[in-house]
Amino acid sequence: MPNTASDNLINDDLYRQIILDHYSRPRCNHRLEHPTCSVEGTNPSCGDEIELDLLVKDGVVQDVGFVGEGCSISMAAASMLAEAIKGQPVAKVRQLAQAFKARLLSHDDAQAAQEAQGVDIGELEALDGVRDYPVRIKCALLGCNTLLTALDEAQKD
Repeated sequence: MPNTASDNLINDDLYRQIILDHYSRPRCNHRLEHPTCSVEGTNPSCGDEIELDLLVKDGVVQDVGFVGEGCSISMAAASMLAEAIKGQPVAKVRQLAQAFKARLLSHDDAQAAQEAQGVDIGELEALDGVRDYPVRIKCALLGCNTLLTALDEAQKD
């Protein structure tokens, strides 16, 4: 049975609630005492900033923390991402980050978006609507891009 306008409104409202919850009560919103790597990310177009700490041990993201300032979308996305990756193998974390990025950039890269379809991105799905606002995509991807850089840094060690 196809989605009705009422179903879409319910989904939009639920997604808005998830975003606002993560913005007002961000998860993993702290610095780590002894991170494997720390990476700063910025979105120069709007001034959002994030500092992401990862503790990677034996191929697993043991702990994650972030601090930052920015709009509700960038901070909520960082919170959702941090919550989703804690305790996960690095390969799965990278796959999740790449799938999330591909979903948001699906207008630009249909093949990458198609490949991302099989990856469960959890609550990050709430940010799918950002695709309709290209100027906000960079906000939603700030944490993701910073995470991918951090994974590269952690891999060097």
